[in-house]
Amino acid sequence: MALIRWTPQANLWEPFSGLADIQEEMNRLFDTSLRRGRRTPDAEYYAPCDLYEEKDKLVVRIDLPGLRKEDVKVSLQEGVLTIRADRNVELPHDANVYTQERVSGTFTRAVQLPVSVDAGKVDANVRDGVLQITLPKSEEAKPKQIEVKVG
Repeated sequence: MALIRWTPQANLWEPFSGLADIQEEMNRLFDTSLRRGRRTPDAEYYAPCDLYEEKDKLVVRIDLPGLRKEDVKVSLQEGVLTIRADRNVELPHDANVYTQERVSGTFTRAVQLPVSVDAGKVDANVRDGVLQITLPKSEEAKPKQIEVKVG
């Protein structure tokens, strides 16, 4: 449910005083709905991403349906995980295209990691169109138990 700001009317006896506001809202509505459905050749591919932390590792999951492992490059540098993918959606040249919403091109997603990780033990695999990257925490990032001595 959307919240709508209440604006008091100065003169309640003017029946057409709110028409300009209604026209502005209708223009905004049509503008955003038409922009959402339109694709341009330079439109970017967007892939949803989850990042969560478990006891000894970080896990990144990103949706990359229809991509092969050869199309995906994963790199880690200075605490930033970068996922780069090339997507090529081809349609037959003689086809009458009525709708094309799948975007071709290069996709890049950079994720700032909240803790330091052991770059030598990073594991990445794809299953059912979901890329899962497991990043073991470095020893410095793991919580340490400190023994309290009585003395």
